[in-house]
Amino acid sequence: MKLFKNISLIIVVLLLSVTVYAQDADVATLIKQGIQLNNAHDNAGALEKYKQALAIDAENAQANYQVGFTLNSLHKGLEGLPYLDKVTKTNTNFTAAAYFLMGVIYDDNHQYTQAIEAYKQAIRIQPTRPDAYFSLGLVYFRTKDYAQAEQAAMEAIKINPQGGGGQRLYALVTFHQNKRGPALLALCTFLMLEPDGARAAEAYTNVQSILKGGILKNEAGKTSAEDVELNKNIMGAVATVSNKSGLSPADFLGAQLKVVFIALGRLAEKQTGNDFFKTAYADFFYKLAQTDNIPAFARYMDMSANKEADKQWLQQNDDKRKALEVWVEGTERKF
Repeated sequence: MKLFKNISLIIVVLLLSVTVYAQDADVATLIKQGIQLNNAHDNAGALEKYKQALAIDAENAQANYQVGFTLNSLHKGLEGLPYLDKVTKTNTNFTAAAYFLMGVIYDDNHQYTQAIEAYKQAIRIQPTRPDAYFSLGLVYFRTKDYAQAEQAAMEAIKINPQGGGGQRLYALVTFHQNKRGPALLALCTFLMLEPDGARAAEAYTNVQSILKGGILKNEAGKTSAEDVELNKNIMGAVATVSNKSGLSPADFLGAQLKVVFIALGRLAEKQTGNDFFKTAYADFFYKLAQTDNIPAFARYMDMSANKEADKQWLQQNDDKRKALEVWVEGTERKF
């Protein structure tokens, strides 16, 4: 009799195992189908698949995340927060992503305190994701906490120096603090990465503003003595360059930038407490100014304003363009 009981127990366990396996397979299949529908821009259909998956396994982290993601894609991000919150209670590959998406949703709905906390949690779990630092910096920027925005932008740049968004954010938040040295060199870095388009046009305008002595209202408080000195050096250097000989816009800009790069590089070498600016920007552009690559470099800086002329120059001077590229690739920048 005991033998039959044991056999019956084994059969029940096997049946349960088959049922659980079938459920897992169904959940995975439904999630896969949902992702395919997302990719086909059928978010309503995808949402239905994910909810079917949750009907089988209400705690499934990926299914809950995908519901939150899809609801946000349908402009119903706030409705997705409970699903994402459930994911944050797990320890899975989707936990940091859930916090990040919550940050996006809170930011979109002007709930900035919650957005900051969500992004910080994403960073705590995945400290090497630049998009979390960048998004955190944007929230600080929107709330005019420029010092915190600067720190977040710096972290994004350290992880991903080639990210144009991080470079642009760093330039804007330093400009808003009247730190025109860091702002100018970050704008130049951004224009090296993205020389054309609407964002490039904005960056070019800001470069011209800085070179002409323009400042944004400093809403962050008193400018440090080091940055005041950098600002003075920019204007002192620019004053030594005139365009009486009728240089092209790009050549005139190149002449201005060259003397500014030299002035800022020499001054940064003497300053202390501004290591990120020195190693990531001032050293690099100081070295650039001492090469023959400024004419080609200036074409990239000027392209959003004089696109056809600059493209023609680069085509006609392909050797100079290549020489600049080789130099940039071979010159270390310590971000």
